[in-house]
Amino acid sequence: MLVPNDQPMSTRTALIERSTAETRIRLQLNVDGTGRSDIHTKVPFFDHMLTLFARHSLVDLEIHTDGDIEVDFHHTVEDTGIALGQAFVRALGEKRGIARYGWAYVPMDETLARAVVDFSGRPFLDYRAPEGVASMGAFSFTLVEEFLRAFAHNAACNLHLNLLYGRDGHHLAEAAFKSLAKAVDLACRIDPRVQGIPSTKGTL
Repeated sequence: MLVPNDQPMSTRTALIERSTAETRIRLQLNVDGTGRSDIHTKVPFFDHMLTLFARHSLVDLEIHTDGDIEVDFHHTVEDTGIALGQAFVRALGEKRGIARYGWAYVPMDETLARAVVDFSGRPFLDYRAPEGVASMGAFSFTLVEEFLRAFAHNAACNLHLNLLYGRDGHHLAEAAFKSLAKAVDLACRIDPRVQGIPSTKGTL
């Protein structure tokens, strides 16, 4: 079990339990993990993407989502993004000593993705992708943007994720999640040179 959210910075963890008429979510996050994951959203492709996110961001992540997938996957994907964003807010706390900014280019065969993130406390998403990308089976490619928007707004981060080029929907989605993961890993790292909160305002 993860420890409570008021523990010292060396245990940057969070537990989110979120229940609505559309989804029930239990999510545990350890920012200082090793990439372990236990993901169950009942949407296999989404499970794959979240497993990739944990592995490449080196967070430990447990997610159990029970959503109305008989309607569609939208609520499950969006609400899981909300919960993951909220978990980062709780786990990072005042953000003392973090690098704050992170960026990554990730290739996936014919695809290249770029993610840049700032845990600024000011939510914003700039997302750009090729037009007309085919779905991955029942998983619509448009759900990638829905997840990113939910994550960015609830993590209170400024996220620019650009899929610079590519054709295959699976490759594009995978590059998006992997580049986000690597950028988040860099931004959340503790930099011993950073004194206190990394902002001239004194708060983030």
